[in-house]
Amino acid sequence: MLTSLFRSQRAPLQRSLLSTSNRSLSSIVGIDLGTTNSCVAVMESGTPKVIENAEGQRTTPSVVAFSEDGTRHVGDVAKRQAVQNPENTLFATKRLIGRRFDDQVTQKDLKHLPYKVVKANNGDAWVEARGNTYSPSQVGAFVLTKMKETAEAYLGSTCKEAVVTVPAYFNDSQRQATKDAGKIANLEVKRIINEPTAAALAFGMDKNDGKVIAVYDLGGGTFDISILEISGGVFEVKATNGDTALGGEDIDLKLQDFLTREFKNSSGIDIMSDKGALQ
Repeated sequence: MLTSLFRSQRAPLQRSLLSTSNRSLSSIVGIDLGTTNSCVAVMESGTPKVIENAEGQRTTPSVVAFSEDGTRHVGDVAKRQAVQNPENTLFATKRLIGRRFDDQVTQKDLKHLPYKVVKANNGDAWVEARGNTYSPSQVGAFVLTKMKETAEAYLGSTCKEAVVTVPAYFNDSQRQATKDAGKIANLEVKRIINEPTAAALAFGMDKNDGKVIAVYDLGGGTFDISILEISGGVFEVKATNGDTALGGEDIDLKLQDFLTREFKNSSGIDIMSDKGALQ
């Protein structure tokens, strides 16, 4: 999906996003800020390239953790210590971005998360780790900073601009929160692109002029569908729908509930309150 951000330069709309008279495309990175994993790509000799991180992986876990001494870890390192440090390991915070604390979806997630979700002064859902509170935008910024550093290590130059993907159903508040995350990470988000549009571009659908296509997107936090109409290489979203609580994380939770019930029935031990075991 991510490489489609750059293939989209064929279309007039995307050309206006990714090019200027005195700036090369390689100065702008494309970032897929996902619920479970994130990745970053750049243009290289006219071809999009997904960059490997320091661990040699093309994707980086969207996980942020804080150790006892206050050190912040992002990505694989944060994920590896989650079992020993569940209450201070933040994951799937994209599900909270732009949401109110009293939101039904937020309240449902609270029951399964090992870390604390608190109500901010403005009523938004924030998270807590090591006694400090963070907005979902701040946590997203930590991940974006990691992706920015990954790109800079590969390019050997500073990255200041990015194109970021978001779910098609994201409302204005959630899109603005994503832009805010970029600003905190010292990245100017030049454009927010819908994930279904990026997926369609990745499969070269922009060549199917005059067609109407359906794109299903099963992600870490959601499952949605978008109906796109293609005209002149430009995608217009005609309709979108989905379930904000039907993604990989939700499937994991259903399996977790089933296994913990079976374990309780066979052993008489309830491990639902053991946050370390649930990791």
